[in-house]
Amino acid sequence: MQKTNAIRIIEQAKLTYSVQTYPHGKEAVDGKTVASLLGQNEHQVFKTLVTIANTKEYLVFVIPVCSELDKKQAAKVAQVKSIDMIPVKDLLKVTGYVRGGCSFIGMRKTYRTFIDEQCLHFDTIMFSAGKIGMQLSMAINDIQQLMPITIASISTCNS
Repeated sequence: MQKTNAIRIIEQAKLTYSVQTYPHGKEAVDGKTVASLLGQNEHQVFKTLVTIANTKEYLVFVIPVCSELDKKQAAKVAQVKSIDMIPVKDLLKVTGYVRGGCSFIGMRKTYRTFIDEQCLHFDTIMFSAGKIGMQLSMAINDIQQLMPITIASISTCNS
């Protein structure tokens, strides 16, 4: 198994995680498809969204794949006036990751990170390991030991 930045960081912190892989081509696969391919609850599989605030600060939001980011609520939680998604072309430069393989763990810099409160409904959540085709599962308590996160209501469910 190829280790990603996210996996190296988790192992260095001696935290528990598991890895699952799914078949893919060269292109990113949407989160609902990833959940389906892995036989997982789409409320438990999370996607990482990178935004830029009106203050020019990059902010990271982690929400279930079946949900949409509530930009108004997310901005309120982050205490900024507004947020917008960063252009896909900027993702690699800002995070070190590509679309479909973007993990909130191990980005080039540490950005303020917000995880939707739906994470509290599960023993573990699943998210990108930092590579297309590879997902990690971790307990939210372990993620909190690894990095500063804010848990808040930041999404609206589509299903």
